[in-house]
Amino acid sequence: MRPTPEPSTVRIDGPWQHRDVHANGIRLHVAEAGEGPLVLLLHGFGEFWWTWRHQLTALAGAGFRAVAVDLRGYGDSDKPPRGYDAWTLAGDVGGLVKALGEPRAHLVGHGWGGMLAWTVAAIHPRLVSSVGSVSAAHPLALRREIRRTALRRKANNQARALGHVFRAQLPLAPERWLTRDGAATVEALLRSWSAPEWTVQPGFDDVVARYRSAMLVRGVAHSALEYYRWALRAQLRGEGRRFAEAMQRKITVPVLQLAGAADPCILPGTVRASAAWAHGEVLTRMLDGVGHFPHQEAPAAANRALASFLSSF
Repeated sequence: MRPTPEPSTVRIDGPWQHRDVHANGIRLHVAEAGEGPLVLLLHGFGEFWWTWRHQLTALAGAGFRAVAVDLRGYGDSDKPPRGYDAWTLAGDVGGLVKALGEPRAHLVGHGWGGMLAWTVAAIHPRLVSSVGSVSAAHPLALRREIRRTALRRKANNQARALGHVFRAQLPLAPERWLTRDGAATVEALLRSWSAPEWTVQPGFDDVVARYRSAMLVRGVAHSALEYYRWALRAQLRGEGRRFAEAMQRKITVPVLQLAGAADPCILPGTVRASAAWAHGEVLTRMLDGVGHFPHQEAPAAANRALASFLSSF
């Protein structure tokens, strides 16, 4: 039987520093590099802080204090049984900005982390300087596109593209689905969501091994699925209605939307629809030949886009 990895195994050595920060009542593990304005990097489903390894060094070199966090339930951060609703997660990020000793931060998030960046900008606007949304969408834009395309049988079906979200609603079985055979599902998702060019590059197998191991850390699979369970089930509850009302507030900070044109999860139309919830400047960059992970598939292009955007302030 494969041994369960210790949470500390995600503290991968590199040109960054690891430390623990207490925020919003929990302990969050972060990796940090550089000095300057704070850029807080928020990972997506099935990932951990290491997804930002290319951006940590690039942004530090560009004059920023780059901090990548293991979100609640992931990596070496605490994994409490509750708190995977958008309100609490936004509180985690807001509390982390304060705990890092800064009044505001540039938020850059991938996938779920990108939706969280939009959420924090709407709910805690005073803590946010800008939003970098990587392969992500505003929560209400995503909800609208899912409803609008749910009955389509052909391409451009945002509801079908997020089939894994609906699969996560079952009890227990999704946890087994994620962790069986040494988290082979993580590798399958990574390959199917990426453009083919990345999956044949040297080093891709090492990337896969990192993510599979991180998913096997005790409690991570359940925590990762709880994000999706709240997101769908809240649509039928009063808290979901209150969240939607709060998210109607248009954000006023600048927004960069960075996405892969070949992303099978968050479709280009959904990315563009998010601009309706931004009152200020919105820049959209679609990278050809790139899937759901532009910051890893095309790190040089992603780093240029992020550094140019952030340096404009």
